[in-house]
Amino acid sequence: MRFFIVLLTSLLTTAAVAQTPFDVQLAKHRETYKKDLLATSGGPISEEGDLAYVQFYAPDSTYRVTATVERIPNAEPFEMPTYNGKTRSHVAYALLTFNLNGKPQKLTLYRNLNVIRIPEYRDYLFLPFKDTSSGKETYGGGRYLDLRTGEIQNGHVTLDFNKAYNPYCAFKEGYPCPIPPKTNVLTVAVEAGEKAYGKDH
Repeated sequence: MRFFIVLLTSLLTTAAVAQTPFDVQLAKHRETYKKDLLATSGGPISEEGDLAYVQFYAPDSTYRVTATVERIPNAEPFEMPTYNGKTRSHVAYALLTFNLNGKPQKLTLYRNLNVIRIPEYRDYLFLPFKDTSSGKETYGGGRYLDLRTGEIQNGHVTLDFNKAYNPYCAFKEGYPCPIPPKTNVLTVAVEAGEKAYGKDH
């Protein structure tokens, strides 16, 4: 009997350790994200059963890093190419420098000039990137992170690659998904966030 009590205590302790606030918050974020992918919410996935093919890496707090933010003054607007041949107007907002997997990295943060015209997205910032996992375990067209200007505090911002997500093009062709610029290619594998969609399209 004592063995089963010890075993039960061990299992409960393991479950408690596994369900950290970080894990719980990320699980909620991912459930909301998956629901938003459905066509009924304006997303690219028609069948609810296909959400089973939306896959993620296990939560990993080592991919939650602090980046130094260096604003880019007087940046000129430009047309960022997309995967369906169209372009989208963007402007470089800031240069982000940080360490990931023990190696220094740089990414450029952008503003979508059309999106920020919408009042609720006025403070929206866009971070497209590729890494050495692109085209292997993750979508070959890269992934995105969304930020808000208010998240930048004292010249720093937290980048949580656990929230890296696929563009709609990963699920269905025809969407004007911005192509991550060549300057936004990381030299390490980001084994966090969303993996490649598990169903052919």
